[in-house]
Amino acid sequence: MIVCKSPAELARMRPANVLVADVLAALRDQVREGVTTAELDAFAEAMVREAGGTPAFKGYRGFPATLCTSVNEEVIHGIPGARALGAGDVVSIDLGVVLDGFYGDAAITVPVGPIADEAAALLRVTEEALYLGIEQARAGNRVSDIGHAVQRHVEAHGFAVVRDFVGHGVGRSLHEDPQVPNVGPAGRGPRLVEGMTLAIEPMVAIGRGAVKVLKDGWSAVTRDGSLAAHFEHTVGITGDGPLILTTPSGRRRA
Repeated sequence: MIVCKSPAELARMRPANVLVADVLAALRDQVREGVTTAELDAFAEAMVREAGGTPAFKGYRGFPATLCTSVNEEVIHGIPGARALGAGDVVSIDLGVVLDGFYGDAAITVPVGPIADEAAALLRVTEEALYLGIEQARAGNRVSDIGHAVQRHVEAHGFAVVRDFVGHGVGRSLHEDPQVPNVGPAGRGPRLVEGMTLAIEPMVAIGRGAVKVLKDGWSAVTRDGSLAAHFEHTVGITGDGPLILTTPSGRRRA
C-alpha cells in the first residue's frame, strides 16, 4: 500500500533528510587515499547520533554498520571494514537515518583523488540520470516515467543500468511502496500523486550491469568486475513539482 504524507508529515520528514545530506556532505571531505571504510562509518555514526538521529541501516535485517560503503566494482550494500581507499578508487556511500519517527535516505559516489576519464564520466552520467528521474517525479506521471528517463540517459552514454535493485517509497518506514525501477517503458505503474515520497536511486555500471552478492550476504558486485556508481535522493511529490528533501543545511563538519 502506498502511503501519502500530509504537508505536515512532509515537513517532519525534512530534518531526517537534511541530516543525511549534511553527513554525506561532510563525508566527501573525509574520503581520501588511506582512509578505511570503517573510519568513514565511525565518523558518520558519531555525526548522526550527535544530531539526535539513529542510523537506519545498522541492525536492519542484520546489517552491521551505519553506512553502506561500496568500492569500485561493488554496486551497493558494501560493509565497512579495514579496506583502505586507494588513489583512483571510487566509493559509493549510502546512508539512512531515522529522526522524529521519519526516515531519510540518500547516496553519493565519491572519487578518491583524480580518477580515470571513463570513471569520471560514469559518475557524471549516473548523477545526471538521477536528476532526470527526479524531474519526472510529478503528480500525474507514472512511476515508470522515472526509470524510463534514467535508462534512456544511461544507455545513451554507453553505460548499463543495474536492474537487480530498485528505488522505493520511504517515510515512517525505510522501505515503503512503490518500488521505483531504473528501467522500463514510460507510462506504466502507479500514478504519482501529491504526498508520495520516493527514494530515487540509479545504480549504473561501465560493463554489462549484471551483479552477484558476495559470501557476506550483502555486498553486491558487478559480475564482470566493472566499475559502478550509485546516487540517490529522497524526493517528495508536491503540487509545485518534485521536492528534494535530502539537501544539506549548509553546515559542514571538518
